[in-house]
Amino acid sequence: MTIAPDIASVVTTRLTDPGAIRRAAQDRPKFERSGFSRPLFILAADHPARGAIAAGGNATAMGDRHELLARCVEALARPGVDGFLGTPDIVEDLILLGALDGKLVLGSMNRGGIPGASFELDDRFGSYDARGIAEGGLDGGKILLRVDPADAGTAETLIGTANAVNELAERELLALIEPFMSVRENGKVRNILTPDAQMKVNNISAGLGRTSAYTWLKVPVVDEMERMMASTTMPTLLLGGEGGADVDAMYASWQKALEIPHVRGLIIGRTMLFPQNGDVAGAVDTAVSLLGRGAQ
Repeated sequence: MTIAPDIASVVTTRLTDPGAIRRAAQDRPKFERSGFSRPLFILAADHPARGAIAAGGNATAMGDRHELLARCVEALARPGVDGFLGTPDIVEDLILLGALDGKLVLGSMNRGGIPGASFELDDRFGSYDARGIAEGGLDGGKILLRVDPADAGTAETLIGTANAVNELAERELLALIEPFMSVRENGKVRNILTPDAQMKVNNISAGLGRTSAYTWLKVPVVDEMERMMASTTMPTLLLGGEGGADVDAMYASWQKALEIPHVRGLIIGRTMLFPQNGDVAGAVDTAVSLLGRGAQ
């Protein structure tokens, strides 16, 4: 259902009829539950809300909302794209544009961990909450969980994550946890991308909340993926991260990891929206082809 025919009209709608956002969200055609039977491709664009606006070698690439929306609309229109992950601002923009009709939509919940901040690992829940996700007709929420035993702020994030899992489960909504073991080095938080570290934090994540019935994980591709993935029975999506210079190697690593049975798809952002060659459609089509779903 398209309310704003173009990006310029989004601003006009927000100015003259803000209630249209709620109406459009309620009327939006929803994702068919049968879609969970296939490997999923979900586009992610929740990075800007915590100040992470660099992509593709450009320090402010994701900071231009008009350009970001145009790229999201292009990517979401490609065959085989199942869903979207974002914060309320960009989700609502895309709903007005009609780009999320029939899509699986996940709301990003904790964006308080601003990169470089002294409180970065005390990652507060200041974006979507479970009530907003339910009222907005979304399918679930995403939580970033970085665990640093040396940072006391981790405790608040752990409790916040458990509470979010509980509140989503009460509403039978998916809780997608993106977990990392992390360490602060020279004032900068670094995620520890080793199999052993990921196994440890996967177990921590799965145990949060009073039920894990609606919990999924979002994990990085690391060495020894089969051994790492043996650490969980949660349905799992692979994240793309920042990519790298060797695009072919990146795609090959995703394809190999997708062979693991409970890896249920890809949830990719910057490497799709700002690919090295600038071809958004081509990047998305290549990633979707890795899912092995045949003709769409």
